[in-house]
Amino acid sequence: MTLFRFRAYGLKNVPRSGGVILAANHQSYLDPALVGVGLDRDLHSMARTTLFRNPAFGALIATLNAFPVERDSGDVKGVKEALRRLKAGHALVMFPEGTRTRDGLVAPMKSGIRLLAERAAVPIVPVLVEGAYRVWPRMRALPEPGPVSVVYGPPVSAADGADFAARLREAVRSLHGTDHRRTQRSV
Repeated sequence: MTLFRFRAYGLKNVPRSGGVILAANHQSYLDPALVGVGLDRDLHSMARTTLFRNPAFGALIATLNAFPVERDSGDVKGVKEALRRLKAGHALVMFPEGTRTRDGLVAPMKSGIRLLAERAAVPIVPVLVEGAYRVWPRMRALPEPGPVSVVYGPPVSAADGADFAARLREAVRSLHGTDHRRTQRSV
């Protein structure tokens, strides 16, 4: 990731074993890989079904532990697969905004992530991806060099679900601009 001058912060906030949801903002196509670069464990991720339509790309992301989900419907099969993987002790990357940002800002998040965490009895770690929008926004064909960082925050509780989506969004947004120099790792 030297093309992107990558830094990871707050790695101690991610459990080394057991099921966990890494709830990240979604800035670019790079995000699933970026979220896992500094971690010492395999990640699994949900990917919209349309990404599996191209056989070569679908096979590639499947080898990276991605599985298909229908993004805008109550995809029972996708939810069951996510639960299975979480209960098996895997780390699951999710982008609760539902799609890549159009302006680089953290968008409102969907609340389904809370139910998944409760059913699997796993923590949710808020994750902020910074800089990926500048190096590869959705309207650009290819990425450009630039600084990119990923910040892992302390786990948040899904127990009080009344305003969970808003609290999760704020937990992700609050990671911006904090002083992480003591926990920095270049990769």
